[in-house]
Amino acid sequence: MSILTSNTKLRHDTAKHNASVRARSARPVSLLRPLAALCVAALAATSVVAQDSATAPKPGQSRKVLVVLSNAHQLDLRDGEEYNTGYYLDELAVPLQKLVAAGYSPVFASPQGKAASFDPVSNDKMFFGGDDTARANAVKFVGDFPGIQHPQTLAQIEKQGTSDYAGVFIPGGHAPMQDLSHDKTLGAILMDFHVTGRPTGVICHGPAALLSTLPDPEAFRNAMIAGDFLKAASLARGWPYANYRLTVFASGEEHAIEGKGRQLGGYVKFYAADALSEAGAHVDRVGAFQPNVIEDRELVSGQQPFSSDAFGDAFVAKLKHARL
Repeated sequence: MSILTSNTKLRHDTAKHNASVRARSARPVSLLRPLAALCVAALAATSVVAQDSATAPKPGQSRKVLVVLSNAHQLDLRDGEEYNTGYYLDELAVPLQKLVAAGYSPVFASPQGKAASFDPVSNDKMFFGGDDTARANAVKFVGDFPGIQHPQTLAQIEKQGTSDYAGVFIPGGHAPMQDLSHDKTLGAILMDFHVTGRPTGVICHGPAALLSTLPDPEAFRNAMIAGDFLKAASLARGWPYANYRLTVFASGEEHAIEGKGRQLGGYVKFYAADALSEAGAHVDRVGAFQPNVIEDRELVSGQQPFSSDAFGDAFVAKLKHARL
């Protein structure tokens, strides 16, 4: 039995076990808040810090950062269910505050150039260290950027070229799973940053957007949805992020919020962590809903919303040390 076949069997056995566990659960209970509450004490309230020479872009460096947002407002789930989604408030606001404070100018883009919105669940103080003032400030902060409501299209960015951008940032929320994960225009843009080694920051479900650089990202996505891991692995050959270390919203964290009576109200069609692993990434995870940031070459990734503060610091530092 080959390693690939063995790994595939293990995933199938694991999937059967998870299904069995869910079937035995008579009364699903949302685990997001209890687990998330464990993290609140570890997070400080988010605030915008003043720009100083330690974080400001170096002379000659670009001050523009491309911020890619999903246009999805619903995530398609199994069995025809839908989940109202968007970007996660803190996953955009916290790194964005740090970027602006460090002297960078965000330029927003989305597949269709339509307004983006945040996931209603993310508008909660628990994602801001329990500080409701920080939450309210984040809502105002993102609301003050007209580019979020009127972004450029990804096609416009591709046509203009990205040579004058210092880096690219993709926040999470489940929305990237719906469109960015298989958007070929985004794939071309990300490849431009990849081959030039410019910082690429992704958090939570944002890393799923890296799959857009696959030769046929839609076929890969369909194979993952169908549970055909052998086909998915075959379609992943040549993926530019193969062998990169990264993190993403863990499958265990997804299990904690999916199902009837829980946050999602249903089950996702595929798991971001499984897809990235199948594509060839080395996915690092820590305990559920604990902060985690991984850096490998030009890539900076954060595991979930409780990683937004550390992720923002790491991404700004990566931009500071990068040279065009």
